[in-house]
Amino acid sequence: MEPLSFMEAIVRRVQLNEQDKQLLKQEAEWGKTIAPQMADVFYDYLGRDKEMNAILNAKEGRIHRLRETFIQWFYEMFTGIDNWGKAYADCRWKIGLVHVRSGIGPQHVVPAMAVVVTAVGQKLRSDGKPEALSDALSKICMIDLAFIEQAYSEALLKETGWSQALFQRLIAKGAAASV
Repeated sequence: MEPLSFMEAIVRRVQLNEQDKQLLKQEAEWGKTIAPQMADVFYDYLGRDKEMNAILNAKEGRIHRLRETFIQWFYEMFTGIDNWGKAYADCRWKIGLVHVRSGIGPQHVVPAMAVVVTAVGQKLRSDGKPEALSDALSKICMIDLAFIEQAYSEALLKETGWSQALFQRLIAKGAAASV
């Protein structure tokens, strides 16, 4: 997978536009100020899960490092690093790979992202921020989540040696059989 091409496709699919990007950039300082609070929400949520708590606390100081990484990640959603281009895509791809290597599955990532989106929405309302900022943040969160999900798919393909076409066919057949 080529991260920039993937990024461009996902940007089109979630319809992240130039107005969204400008609004995110305009609110970057606000994002930076609330990032530590969002990190607290995120890691408090994950810490209540037995599996995630074990991963988060497997090494001394890991939670502190992860918290700092989260704050940077959160702020970068507002700045786009390079206007949501190659550097942003490469960074998000690496984050996805780290999640896969760490054994953090989608069953943990998706609900944790939902908790962050909800907490940010509450903060947006309490701080009187425009609804358009909420929409833009939701889009960028979905882009970041798509990178993590894609990393799981790529890991599966690499481990099994399956082609993308076979993988898609198996998903479609499995879904049809489940209905």
